[in-house]
Order: sequence, then structure tokens, then C-alpha cells
Amino acid sequence: MQRKSALALTVFALTSVTIAQAQAAGPDFNAARDEAVRFLGDLVRMDTSNPPGNESQAALYIQSVLKKEGIDSELLEPVPGRASIVARLHGNGSKRPVLLMGHLDVVPVDRSHWTTDPFSGEVKNGVLHGRGALDDKAMVAANLEVLLQLHRLYVPLTRDVIFLGEASEEASSPAGMATLVGRYWDKLNCEFALNEGGVSLLTDGKLHYLGVSTTEKLPRGITLRAEGSSGHGSIPRPDNAVTHLAMAVAKAGNWTTPSRLNETTRAFFEGLAKISPPEEAAWYRNVEDPKVQEILRVKKPIYYSMLRTSVVPTMLKAGFKSNVIPPTAEGVLDVRALPDEDLGKFRASLAELINDPQVKVIAEDTALNMVAAPPSSIHTAMFAALESAQRQVFRDSITLPVMQTGATDSSFLRAKGVQAYGLAVPRTEAEGATVHGNDERVETDQIGNLTNLIYLAVTKVGTN
Repeated sequence: MQRKSALALTVFALTSVTIAQAQAAGPDFNAARDEAVRFLGDLVRMDTSNPPGNESQAALYIQSVLKKEGIDSELLEPVPGRASIVARLHGNGSKRPVLLMGHLDVVPVDRSHWTTDPFSGEVKNGVLHGRGALDDKAMVAANLEVLLQLHRLYVPLTRDVIFLGEASEEASSPAGMATLVGRYWDKLNCEFALNEGGVSLLTDGKLHYLGVSTTEKLPRGITLRAEGSSGHGSIPRPDNAVTHLAMAVAKAGNWTTPSRLNETTRAFFEGLAKISPPEEAAWYRNVEDPKVQEILRVKKPIYYSMLRTSVVPTMLKAGFKSNVIPPTAEGVLDVRALPDEDLGKFRASLAELINDPQVKVIAEDTALNMVAAPPSSIHTAMFAALESAQRQVFRDSITLPVMQTGATDSSFLRAKGVQAYGLAVPRTEAEGATVHGNDERVETDQIGNLTNLIYLAVTKVGTN
């Protein structure tokens, strides 16, 4: 018995030394990058276009990866075929959890405009191609790799680390975040969350800045509906619904909506001015000047959008035959509202601008949509950890808080009091333009950098 006890103690001691050495050394980030890229390629090859989604195939794939590592997970499937997956590494419980999240669905593709197979996941010259390469399977792959590294290295966590691969982010449905938060909050409750939504810009091969999203604009679509008398297309009518709709859409699309800064955008432009060429720096120091805003509208439209609730016409619908005047015509406006926008007053202002009794301004149903929420603070342990990680990974760069002009599911978390932050794979402006566009792609080295960044930030807040 004594010999067995001694042997057991020796094995325990050696194991403890091995674990301690692994923890001290940290991950092999080159190997972690390669594995994350492999996960991303596998996920891209799964067509999870939404609609219809079919995210369960991706959730099951991730579950198989976790099972091989001995990590338990659970599928959350409120809609058949549209599962999300959640897994948890347990800490000592002295601090509240960190949530790492990304969505499994992607927007549809028009294959005729792609020069590569949109679901190939092929890597050419250090670039991975395919729908979801940036939005948002890259975040899913990086988060999965971080979870595996924390598990393999036996990192002594003070917080639970939760992984979430979610369904139905690209189009609201009962499978999405509104349902997950409402029905499964006990599985997701956390202090901090890292999600998509940042703006990390590469210029000349270097990171210009790491933009961490602390707040975001809210999608609040509007339909313009014009009504008039129908009749034969050979007889002009003053109440032609198509004509009235066209004039209304033109007014809405050219509307210079009121601008204003908030804490996040003020800090963003102040920081951007410090790292920009003199001409651009002058713009960012004077972003409230209407003349500067007109320059930004043409040259830097994303920054122009950060300053205001934006209105962009996206769809028109009228008629069924060329010689028939239709009784109704509709136009859809993609409205992205500032977080504090009074939408009732905004729609009233739009109706006043259109000034046409034949045109109605109709708000979309927002029952499952992103919710209004206060911004996440830039004075938290997680934001400081992201700044520290940025300095380690990218060195000669800067971290800036940004307001996401799109929308993510972080709003559901912020509404629950979570400090949620948006990140992005570093990309050039050209690469960024492929999000929701054609030939979506990502540099594999940047997948590694994102994985490294998340790991360093999570270990900083999760072990102290």
C-alpha cells in the first residue's frame, strides 16, 4: 500500500508539474491559428444561409469537436433544424462568467456574382474564401479554439467561460437570441460577453486601430405605402401611386438626418484624429461641422453613419403589368437608429418631410428585433483586458470604442445588464466590403490574431 501511495503521489506531482509548465508556456498560437482556420473552413462548407438557416448541422459539428475534447455541451433547438449550441468551462465561481458568442447562420448568396464557390472554404495564398468567412463563422471558430486552449491547458479560471454558437442572427425568428435570452437565460447569464461587431482596420499590412464596439445602432425598418386609383397605363393620373412613392423614396433617401455624438462616438473620433493624416485628422476633430459631414458622406460613409440615424431605401414593390397603374406601391427603408432615438418623433419627422397624404409611414414589427439598451462601459476590466491584449498582439496600434452601424445580438445582452463588446477579424476596407457581399474572404493570419487577442483578454479577466 505504501509503494502504491508513493507511486500515486509521484504521478500526481509529475502531472502537476506538466500542467503548470503548460499553463506558463501558454498556447502554441501558430498551431491554434491553423486549427481555428480548419474549423472555419469546415463551418463555411456548411450552407447555413438564412433563410432557412439549417444551423443544426453546424451546431452538431461543434458538439462533435467538443465531445472529442471531453467538453460537455447542449443543443438549444426551439425551432426544429435551427439549433444553437452552448458549452461551459467551470471556474471557481468567485466571479461572474464570460460569454464567447458568434452566430452560425449566414446571409444568402447570388452565385452568379461570385468568382469562387461560396461554400468551398478554400484557402488560397493565405486567404480563406466563402460565405461566413468574416460574418460570422470566423468569430465562432476563434471562440471555439479559445475554449479548447483554456481546457487543454487547465487554465485556473475564476469565472466560468461560456461558449455560444447561435442560430438566426441574420434574420429574426423564434430560433434567435430573443428566444434564447427569454427561455435559457440561466445558461447564458454573464458579466462580460465578446461578440462580433467591431471594426478592426488593416492598412498597408498593419492594424490601423482595433475598434471595440460598445454600442450599436438599432434596425428599425420603415415601409412607405402609397395609394392611388388604378387604371390603364395609357392615361396619366395625378394620384399615380408609383409616382408618389418615387418622390417619397427620393426625399427619404436624400434626407440629411440630425447628427449627434454620444460617449462612444466622441471618444472614437477623438482617438481617430490622433492617428490619422493631417487632412483626415482635421475632419475627425470637427465632425459636428455640416461641411465635414458632407465630406464624410462621400469619402467615409461608415463614419457619416455613426453620427446619425440613417435612412437607406433598399426595396421597391409595385404593379404586375406594364400597362396597368397599380392601386398601391411600397418602398422599404432600412433605418438604423441611434440608441437613444425617439422613433415615434423620427417617423413623424419623416412624414412631415414627405408631406404627401397619399403616402403612409409604417413601422415594422419589432417583436423579435434587436432591443434598445445602454452602451457598455469603456471603464471595465474587460475593456482594459482588450486594450492590453491589443498591445501584445498588434503593438504599434490603438484601441478605440466604436458604435456599430449595423446590429448584433449584443443588444439583448446589454438589455440584461451584460457588458458586451464587439470584435472583428482585422481586415482591409476591400475585404470588409465583402461582408454580405460577393467573394467574402478572410486572411488566415488574421484568424490567428483574433484567436490570440480573445485568449489573452479572457485569461486576463478570467484568472485574476
